Amino acid sequence: MSDWQKTLKDESIASLDRLAEKFGRDVIDVEALRPAFENFQMRITPAALDQIKEVGDPMWNQYVPTVDELDVVDGVIDSLDEDGDSPVPNITHRYPDRALFLVSPVCASYCRFCTRRRKVGDPEKISLKEYESAFQYLAEHTEIRDVILSGGDPMMLSDSRLEYIFQRLRAIPHIEIIRLGSRITSHLPERVTPEFCEMVQKYHPIFMNTHFNHPSELTPASVAALDRLSRAGVSLGCQTVLLKGVNDDAKVMMKLMHELLKARVRPYYIYMADQVAGGEHFRTTVQKGLEIMQQLRGWTSGLAVPQFVIDAPGGGGKVPLLPEYLEEITDDEVIFRNYEGKRFVYKQPRPAAPKTPAEIAAEKDVVPIRRKKKAKEGKVAAPRTRRRASGE
Repeated sequence: MSDWQKTLKDESIASLDRLAEKFGRDVIDVEALRPAFENFQMRITPAALDQIKEVGDPMWNQYVPTVDELDVVDGVIDSLDEDGDSPVPNITHRYPDRALFLVSPVCASYCRFCTRRRKVGDPEKISLKEYESAFQYLAEHTEIRDVILSGGDPMMLSDSRLEYIFQRLRAIPHIEIIRLGSRITSHLPERVTPEFCEMVQKYHPIFMNTHFNHPSELTPASVAALDRLSRAGVSLGCQTVLLKGVNDDAKVMMKLMHELLKARVRPYYIYMADQVAGGEHFRTTVQKGLEIMQQLRGWTSGLAVPQFVIDAPGGGGKVPLLPEYLEEITDDEVIFRNYEGKRFVYKQPRPAAPKTPAEIAAEKDVVPIRRKKKAKEGKVAAPRTRRRASGE
């Protein structure tokens, strides 16, 4: 067993009783929280636990069960209808040229807002025995050029199993890009070992979509893990979820984006929280997300401004949203406002003036005349033109 696996097994908090021992039974009502715990298990790694500074802070809200999880109003079990787009076990094929490949059933820590909480933590629902049909499907569908490994967290697999997956995917000629969707750099940064970094370099291009929701998650250990990945040639992006009580504040979100860039991680998406049963108390309004985007775009570097998207309920895919900058568009001009609210006008290009009948006739009256080949040189001279004779 490797060091990171021992840390995960021996030092994580995975029961309500241990949580109560840590924070006190006056804070953790074990019996009241048990139904939420039974609906979706809990595990908090030492790294995630260290990020919790007080009860009810952004880190606490992400990982500690609450009775609010039992209040289901609009949420559904499979909010994105991933199972509806699953042609074989462990594969979701929704977009034309890319596919999601679930390779691990577990995470280091379990986020209470997880969109896949119906499956995560259950080896029967994300089976390690269902790889072969997935590889066969990917090999047969030549339109797929990009495969996203997810779960659970693919980085919870051993290096040998990950390398096996990389080898199988690289043996499929039409697969160009391999991506890892992982929150390991925040939850268990010691998992990014020198051995993994040496191994992964053999299979580039490899991308990793990290997941950070708050600037406090970018601890020195997390930043060091990101640095190891960058030096190994892994291209890093971040997918952030907009969460009430965590990051629904423009200053917090801007700080997060700045810290990501300093760690050489490109902000990729800010997601609206999904309409998943058990996670409804995390959802903000869409207007709040647009307000945050309006306070990012133009007020900080474009590098620090991710796309704001809703992953459409029912399997419609990601839809980008922008604040309203455009006021009016006509054939003559476009009227819009900039990030400061100032109004500007952009002139549309003028359409070309219609040709006169005389110009059209003149164009028709010019025809090419072929010149004879030069006998000695065997070359054809450039064509010349002549006027048509009347009646020609």
